[in-house]
Amino acid sequence: MNFQGTNHSKLVQRRIFSPTFADKEFANITTNDDGSSEIPIVLVPRSPLFLSVALNVPSGPFVLWQKWHRNMGQLSPGVRWVWPGWCRISHMITRATITYNAPARNCPTADNVMVHVDLSLTFRIGPDADAAANFAYKLGAHRFDELLAAETEESIRGLVYSVTHDRVNDLREEFAFGMLSTLNSKVNMYGVQIMNVKITDVKLPPDLQDRLEKTTAFKTKMSEQEKIHENRVRVLEDEATRSIETIRKSNARKIQEISADRKRYEIERREMEETARGKARVEEIKAMTEADVALKKSLGCETVEKVKARQEAEALLKKTHILCQTIKIEAEQKVAVDTKQSEAELAVAESRAAAMIARAEAESDGAEALKEKRRYELEWERLKVLETIAGNKSKKFITGKTGDAILKELIPEM
Repeated sequence: MNFQGTNHSKLVQRRIFSPTFADKEFANITTNDDGSSEIPIVLVPRSPLFLSVALNVPSGPFVLWQKWHRNMGQLSPGVRWVWPGWCRISHMITRATITYNAPARNCPTADNVMVHVDLSLTFRIGPDADAAANFAYKLGAHRFDELLAAETEESIRGLVYSVTHDRVNDLREEFAFGMLSTLNSKVNMYGVQIMNVKITDVKLPPDLQDRLEKTTAFKTKMSEQEKIHENRVRVLEDEATRSIETIRKSNARKIQEISADRKRYEIERREMEETARGKARVEEIKAMTEADVALKKSLGCETVEKVKARQEAEALLKKTHILCQTIKIEAEQKVAVDTKQSEAELAVAESRAAAMIARAEAESDGAEALKEKRRYELEWERLKVLETIAGNKSKKFITGKTGDAILKELIPEM
C-alpha cells in the first residue's frame, strides 16, 4: 500500500528459525522501499521434521501450539525435551503495546482544501491466551493491518470532510474519542484492545498553512493585547479601588476626628455651661445675700429714720407749740396795738372815704372816658407780671384751685 513516501505502519506475521529468537524478532522493525515500517506482531517458528531434542519456550509472548494441526492452547514457558514433529508452535503473539501510525494524505475538507493528517494509535493483543488464540485464528496480522488502515483512513477522511480548513486543528480531541470507541467495537471480538488514538499532526498547503499561522499568531497577539489591556484595566481598577478606599479611610478618619472634636467641644461647652451656672448660682446667692443685707439695712435705716423723724417731729411740734404760743402772745399784743391803731386809721379812713366818695361822684361823671385807659393800664401790668414769671429760671408750678385763681386774676375774662 503506497502512502506517497510517508511512514505508514504495517502489521506483519514473520517466520523465524527458532522460538528463542522471538524477542529479537519482535524488536526488529524494518522499513520498506515504499516508506512503510513493518511491525511484527505474530511469529511462526520452523517446525521439526521428525523431532527436536530440546525446545526452549520463551516467557515473553503468547505461545500457541498445535498437535496434529489442532489448537492445544498456550504452551507454558520452559524447556521441552524430545519435542515430536506432530507437535509444533503455531503462533507466537507479542504481549507488548504496539504504536501504529496511519497517516492520511490529500483529505478534502468541506471547502475543498487538501490536508494531510497523521494519526497514531496504540493497541495490545490479549489480555489472556484465549484472546490471543482468537486473534490468531480469526483475524491475523495481515487482515488486522488492512482493517486498521481502512478504518483509520475512512474515519479521518469522513471527519476532515465535515469541517472547513480553519477548524481542522480543532478536531484532535473529539476525533480521538470517537475513533477509539469505533475501533474497539470492531476489534475487541478478535482479542485486540485499542488503548489510545490521537492525531499527531495536521498539515495544510504551505501558503494556506503560512496564512493560518499568521492569522493564529495575529489572534494570539490580539489575545495577548486583550489580556494586557484587561490587566491594565484591572490594575487601573485596583488602583482606583485603592485610591477610593484610601479616600474613604481618610474621610472616615477625618469624620472620627471631627466627631471626637465635636464631642470634646460638647464636653467643654457643658463644662463651661456648668461653670457658668455655678458662677451664676454663686452670683445669685451673693446678690440675694447682698439684697437681703441691703433690705435689712434699709429696714434698719428706715426704723432709725422713723425714730429720728418722730423725735424731730416731736421736737418740732414742741418748738412749734412754743413758737405758736409766743406768736399768739405777740399777736394778741399786736392785735391790741393794731386795734387801737385801726380805730385811729378807721377814723382817718372814714374821712378819706368821704373824700373818695366825693371824688368818685366826681369821677362817675367821667367814668366812661377813663374806662379804656384803665383797661389798657391793667393789661399792661398783667403782661409785665407774665414776663416776670416767664423770665424766672427757677420755675414753680402751682396747681389746683390756687393756680386757677391766679390764672383768672392774671388773665381776666373779657
